[in-house]
Amino acid sequence: MTAFEGVKACVFDAYGTLFDVHSAAAAEAGALGERMQPLSQTWRQKQLEYTWLRSLMGAHADFRKVTRDALDFALQAEGITDTDLADRLMQLYLRLDAYPDVRPTLERLRAAGLKTAILSNGEPTMLEAAVTHANLADLLDAVLSVEEVGIYKPDARVYQLAVDRLGLAAPAEIAFVSTNGWDARGAANFGFQVAWMNRFGLQLDRLPGEPKAIMSGLSELPGLLGQRME
Repeated sequence: MTAFEGVKACVFDAYGTLFDVHSAAAAEAGALGERMQPLSQTWRQKQLEYTWLRSLMGAHADFRKVTRDALDFALQAEGITDTDLADRLMQLYLRLDAYPDVRPTLERLRAAGLKTAILSNGEPTMLEAAVTHANLADLLDAVLSVEEVGIYKPDARVYQLAVDRLGLAAPAEIAFVSTNGWDARGAANFGFQVAWMNRFGLQLDRLPGEPKAIMSGLSELPGLLGQRME
């Protein structure tokens, strides 16, 4: 891995990177049974697909709407018609579990004097709920939503939002971290120094933009920042 240089801020994707998107379905394991894993996988895949397709269609809807549409698709695919269960799953999505390495890593970055922020497809109230539930608010300088620009990642306007709101001179002053390979590629193509956090041993998407590093967990990030973390 190549150490990052000139970094002034660390910016993180939220869903799948800081927060476990499958923890909502896991909390309803008793009701879902063997359908839990396929439902959760379909829910996540359709959620992402709908952000991309709506962006291409010029038909933006916020992430809460996209998430519910994706959930309804996944429930129908599994033959589930329980509307109370659907409502519970949406409420659980506001209280996703943070991965164990999130808070310790953010504490180290803040102690080193780096700005920290979330840059997410999430709708602002969804993000606020997740951050509050995970007790991370004190470790973040900003929680940025695509709703400020009205289009989803990997549109360049989303990544530019982080540069502007953090008051930085250039994209390369940001170390960006995402578990989503397409997001890592998009951010690198924009000009961020990117660490793809490959928590799940996946193959990197074949798209423009080359991540500077590949990590298996968030705790590896401070080591990429060299002298700042000593």
